[in-house]
Order: sequence, then C-alpha cells, then structure tokens
Amino acid sequence: MAAPRANWKGYLKLSLVSCAVELYPATTQKERVSFNLLSRETGNRLRRQLVDPETGEVVEPHDQVKGFEIAKREYVTVEEEEIDSVAVESTHTIDIERFVPRTEIDEVYIDTPYYLAPDGRVAEEAFAVIREAMREKAVVGIGRVVLYRRERIVMLEPRGKGLLARTLRYAYEVRQADEVFDDIGEVKVEPEMLKLAAHIIDTKLSTFAPSEFEDRYQNALLDLIKAKAGHRPIKRAPEAPKPSNVVDLMEALRRSIAAEKGGAKPVRKSTARRAPARNAPGRRATKPGGGRARKAG
Repeated sequence: MAAPRANWKGYLKLSLVSCAVELYPATTQKERVSFNLLSRETGNRLRRQLVDPETGEVVEPHDQVKGFEIAKREYVTVEEEEIDSVAVESTHTIDIERFVPRTEIDEVYIDTPYYLAPDGRVAEEAFAVIREAMREKAVVGIGRVVLYRRERIVMLEPRGKGLLARTLRYAYEVRQADEVFDDIGEVKVEPEMLKLAAHIIDTKLSTFAPSEFEDRYQNALLDLIKAKAGHRPIKRAPEAPKPSNVVDLMEALRRSIAAEKGGAKPVRKSTARRAPARNAPGRRATKPGGGRARKAG
C-alpha cells in the first residue's frame, strides 16, 4: 500500500523550540463504494454545471466568484487572492499555546483525526523532546492550524513515535446538550431492574477490536454490483423487524438474560491489548469478475 500524502507541511513550535512537521490524514474512504451519475439514456457520465437562475445560462469557472449575503439578495463578493491574503501564523506553524489534561477535553468537541510526524531527520530530535515531555506530564497540547483555508483548534497527544492531532470544534459549533435533554423526564430506576440490566452488560463485556466489525452495507452493495455485472438475480434482504417501546420492562430484561444464557455466542472477555489491524475489516473489496474495486468518482 502506498504511503499517504501529507496534506499540510509546516512547523511545530513550543516557545522557542520548533521543528518541521507533516500532517497526514488518519482515516481514508478509498475503499468505500461510491457511484457516478450517468445518463439513463446514453450511459455517459454526467458533469455538474452551475447555472444562473435568472438567465438560465451556464456560468463558467472563470466567471464564478464567492459572495457573502449581508442582506436579502445583497452580497459582498470576495476574490480568491483576497482570501489567500488572510494569512495568520497558523497557516504555516502549529504553535502549542497551552497544555491541559486529556480528561478536560469533552468528546463532543473532537472532530477529525490526523497523524503528525517530523519532516526529515533534522526535525526528529526537537519533535521527540516535545512528544516525550507531553507523555511524561500526561497532558495534551492545544494549538491552531489552518486546513482548507479555515483555522482550526488542534489537540496534540503522543501516539507511538508520532503525535495524534485532532481538530476541535469551536464553541459556537457545538450545541448544548440541555437543548435536547431538558425534555427528558426524571425517572427513578428500580434497583432490581438496574441489577438485571447490569447483568446483561456483564455478559457482553469485551474489548474493542475494529477488525471484527464488517461494513455490512458496503458488502451488500458489492454483492449487488457483482450480481448486476454478472446478470444474476438480485437477492433482496429480508425486512428487519422494527423495535418498539417495551411494555413490560421487567419481563423484557428477564427474557434478555435467558436469551444470553441460552443461544447467544460467548463474548470474549480478554483484557489484552490488541494490535491495530493492518487491513480494513471485513471482506476485501472486489470488482465484478475479480480484482480490487476502484473508487467510482
């Protein structure tokens, strides 16, 4: 597998200590099934065009400009070079502004993961000093970085020989939980019900192994594509029963325990740390007739 390409290069800075670094995406969607839009009549691949709704004319890229609406149908236009001129320090430098315990970062603020690595041998020593100092103090670093023309808060934490960088959402991007949870009624949980539910949890305790989870929807799409390519009948999945609110909660809990004891497969309770899987979980994506599937669009 080809090494990923860095999507940002710059410097990591801690006070007067700095080093060249590269930022890599930590996730990929290359193996995910995606579709092209085709003409039903000709089978040709379609392309999107932007049209002026008043004139009905297609507007070519060189005639397109960004605009911000300041009033109804009134815009301020901004040219690309004007956007590029809004350069801040974090465009080329991740300056670690503060350190905090990892537990202080609410999970709802965490956005996209990246891997941060030193750019070249010369940068490795300073990078290692910053990384190991954070590891020893058991803290994460908070800085800023410009990605795709937007400045993002970034959280840095040691991960192996590198750093895991995760962009954080701004406060204005996060809804308060009370907006959703305030309408939930106060419920007193009966001790016996709580005990039964806790017992069910005990029977399902395990370790998280991503490789054990198949993307069943992806696999079903691949089966559909192969069946159509091979002119074979399409197997429709049986309709899944829809759950509903339980009327007799106590009885449902007891029946759940009986089901777990009777027919359910035993759940592994190993506490050993598993090495991350090298390959994507589930079946290898193949295209109809063999070979690896290519991303469609």
